[in-house]
Amino acid sequence: MEPLRAPQDPQVNTTLSRVDTKPQPPTSGAPMEGLNPTPAASTPDQEMPLTIGLLPGETVVREGKAAILFPSANEVFYNPVQEFNRDLTCAVVTEFAREQMARRGVKVVVPGEKERVVVNLADEKKEETEMPTGEKGGEEPVVTASVGEHCKNGLRVLEGLAASGLRSVRFALEVPGLRSVTANDFSAKAAALIARNAQHNEVTHLLQASQRDASMLMYEMRGKKDRYDVIDLDPYGSPAPFLDAAVQAVGEGGLLCVTCTDMAVMAGNSGETCYSKYGSVSIKAKYCHEMALRIILHSLDQRAGVYQRYIHPLLCVSVDFYIRVFVRVHTGQAMVKNSASIKYSAATGPPVGAECEHCGYRHQLGGPIWGEALHDVSFVQKVLSAVSGNPSRFGTARRIEGMLSMVTEELEDVPLYYTVDNLSSTVHCSTPPLLQFRSALLHAGYRVSLSHACKNALKTDAPPRVLWDVMRCWEKSNPVKRDRLSESSPAHHILSTEPIGYRPNSALHASFGVFLCIRRIFLQNSACRVSIWCRSPSGGGISSDLEDRRKQGQNKRKNQITDATQLKSFPCKRFRKVWEHYIPHHTLGSHSNVSQELSLW
Repeated sequence: MEPLRAPQDPQVNTTLSRVDTKPQPPTSGAPMEGLNPTPAASTPDQEMPLTIGLLPGETVVREGKAAILFPSANEVFYNPVQEFNRDLTCAVVTEFAREQMARRGVKVVVPGEKERVVVNLADEKKEETEMPTGEKGGEEPVVTASVGEHCKNGLRVLEGLAASGLRSVRFALEVPGLRSVTANDFSAKAAALIARNAQHNEVTHLLQASQRDASMLMYEMRGKKDRYDVIDLDPYGSPAPFLDAAVQAVGEGGLLCVTCTDMAVMAGNSGETCYSKYGSVSIKAKYCHEMALRIILHSLDQRAGVYQRYIHPLLCVSVDFYIRVFVRVHTGQAMVKNSASIKYSAATGPPVGAECEHCGYRHQLGGPIWGEALHDVSFVQKVLSAVSGNPSRFGTARRIEGMLSMVTEELEDVPLYYTVDNLSSTVHCSTPPLLQFRSALLHAGYRVSLSHACKNALKTDAPPRVLWDVMRCWEKSNPVKRDRLSESSPAHHILSTEPIGYRPNSALHASFGVFLCIRRIFLQNSACRVSIWCRSPSGGGISSDLEDRRKQGQNKRKNQITDATQLKSFPCKRFRKVWEHYIPHHTLGSHSNVSQELSLW
């Protein structure tokens, strides 16, 4: 690929910071080649201007501490809905950097965050026994790392598909303890824009633009001394082509952040495509969003196992129209073997019958999927504590608090979930209140939690027989018309069986107060969700010409027709008769009483 022109080229109409077209392996004890350790270390010839002027048609978009230059509309993609994704990533990477830098003897400093004192007597005692004689008396000076500063022993971050470089610029401005940030994109225009944004935000000492194929860049940096500490992949669509290179290029114990936006494939609309990309068959069901998380985790674990590596999920969430996973990658042959959790032998027969014992229909086969926990609760609690203690740091801090609060309450050892409305739809009865349904399971001695992936989901360790017993008892108090049910329908099979297990107690459980508090936080923070069908503006906003064209053709009829006799004569007389009967009897006001909970979703 032809490299970008140098800044002194007369055809380049603006001053660009350096754009690398080849990977720069780090040297021992020094930052990556092509990066300035500090702004003061630059020579006069290499000194960049602090600010750069806007080109014709450019606009500035501000998010977090970053001010990003965007060209005219539809040239570089900017999605404001993904601000939550970028805020959450900055929070997770900051907490990861805090843990990693503490092991290297460096303390990170975050603006606006109160100093946290963590004392672990067991670790202190262990360090005291391991400390050589003569070193116990003195204390080594504390090395601190602040945001926007180059850290000699800091983390090396790669954003493989950077586009405008917004996420990388925010890393450089908001995450402390960084040694370098590489913002890569295959597009020459995007790489040039990344360089201009790095210069505009005065982070050229940390941020390095790169114009390479993301997979090839990661393959070339898979050596043990060249690996990155953090790799972020946020492609437009499926990340499958980059996963094999990513699990090799991330360092030992490094952080891998992956976004999947091809939810139509992962949610069951195209199971064969899902199998070809991720090695799993997706099922179109209510729990499809959590299943998508477990499919991508299985794919990562399977690809890492080829190189004797395994993953440890820190946080996995389903948000809006995409899923986002944060995993750590380790090396260990024994753990790779344990990831299968079974020993293969000769088959002894199917684990279930040909038909479901409850509804009488055939089973659906999907997977394989990740069966372990989706989150590291201790790590999530640290991120939640940091965000709640410094809410002014992120624009979506309240939503992050609500999301992480739900995550910490989820059952770790229960995969997938049920939805109450789907259970009610199966038996054709009214939907029981979620609190009452949950209380019945708690009184029966089972564990129940909500799920961040769905507003009315229930994760429980109760067997399906108990859940259908709850629905049978609910149907007795809210009966359905049995004569309208087909004898071959699932509802007929389920309701024709009497409850044989524990008869549910529908009285509210003692813990419903906490349940309401967490649910209220979650729904409140979900109000900022944007429909997945809304097209996000490109280039930081809609141009005035485009907005004027959209206004054309609106309100063409100045005199609205209210009399049905003035309408066009329809060829179907029956349709016209129904239409004339429809107008006076149906008004919008009769449908305006919609619950607030549904409007939030």
